[in-house]
Amino acid sequence: MPTYRELLQQVRSEIDEIDASQARDLIESAEPLLVDVREQSEWDEGHIPGAVHLPRGHLESRIEREAPDPTRPIVVYCSAGNRSAFAAKTLGEFGYEDVTSLAGGFTDWKRNGFPIELQGGLDAPQRTRYSRHLLIPEVGEQGQLKLLDSRVLLIGAGGLGSPASLYLAAAGVGRLGIVDADVVDESNLQRQIVHSTERLGEAKVDSAKRTIEALNPDVEVVAYKERLSSENIERILADGWDVIVDGADNFPTRYLVNDASVWHDIPVVHGSIYRFEGQVTVFKPHEGPCYRCLFPTPPPPELAPSCAEGGVLGVLPGVIGSLQANEALKLALGIGESLVGRLLLFDALSTEFNEVKLRRDPECPVCGENPTVTDYIDYVEFCAGTREPA
Repeated sequence: MPTYRELLQQVRSEIDEIDASQARDLIESAEPLLVDVREQSEWDEGHIPGAVHLPRGHLESRIEREAPDPTRPIVVYCSAGNRSAFAAKTLGEFGYEDVTSLAGGFTDWKRNGFPIELQGGLDAPQRTRYSRHLLIPEVGEQGQLKLLDSRVLLIGAGGLGSPASLYLAAAGVGRLGIVDADVVDESNLQRQIVHSTERLGEAKVDSAKRTIEALNPDVEVVAYKERLSSENIERILADGWDVIVDGADNFPTRYLVNDASVWHDIPVVHGSIYRFEGQVTVFKPHEGPCYRCLFPTPPPPELAPSCAEGGVLGVLPGVIGSLQANEALKLALGIGESLVGRLLLFDALSTEFNEVKLRRDPECPVCGENPTVTDYIDYVEFCAGTREPA
């Protein structure tokens, strides 16, 4: 059986190697893909600018995503040039046509005084907490850092806001705003899982903040202990939000959120529930319809019952709120296909999902070609009764 040294010598005879100076010249004259195959701790201590991090143990499973073109030149490096030699041979066997290994590795690169880049990344506890995200190529460390830097505003800390807030917090969304004027009532506990019996009588935003901060100390919770209105919406949005998750159960709030989102260019993840039925969609300004494209004006109050009046199966908001969190995470990460232009319908009794295509209305009073609604409208007739977030 050959020794490691003998195997290394054999591999080096079968691949191309370049030194640090040659690598720098290649980088300056061409556009090779730099692949760093070292471990996370080594990468954090510094790497060649522009390199992608594919630890040796994940190289085979992730290289196709980073290098879809097998003809593009690739320079692989590690610390001293040994691991990169084996990696270069592997890539050659995968069909990549122009692969070289950096002899002397990152150590030689630094010794020559060439530029390096330090990684302001996750700390050790965060890598443990988000380890399952780091394993996903579509997320990885850069995606997790993006989540920690993202800002999501939740309208309501009720049935939909509860699961959405918990999953967004667990995922590491760095800043969560919560708007809700209600207090925790015993009837909420059948579905509003962010609250508990010991919180009865406590403001929902305070209760939710306590739960979220206990779940993930990385998350900053901004509590707005007030009902969303035309008087405060501009002040709340001025705090800067990337995505709005709408868990309201009343039309005045939905229209305020919609109009503000169009004027401020903020995507809204909309959800609603009633008895056994729920629906989810994404309203993204200038890329699809808005809420008013579907409902230009509110229906009569008697045709718009709330969950307090019609009831709701306790688990239903968990399903819909989780789907809302999923859409918000995709928007924050910039991955996947969102529900823009698609209304996802869920029937809990039959356990069926259906989808309806939505189209932007060129005559829409807010996002259409000739908008007629240019200022906030409070539909006060819908506020006469008690309406709580779902």
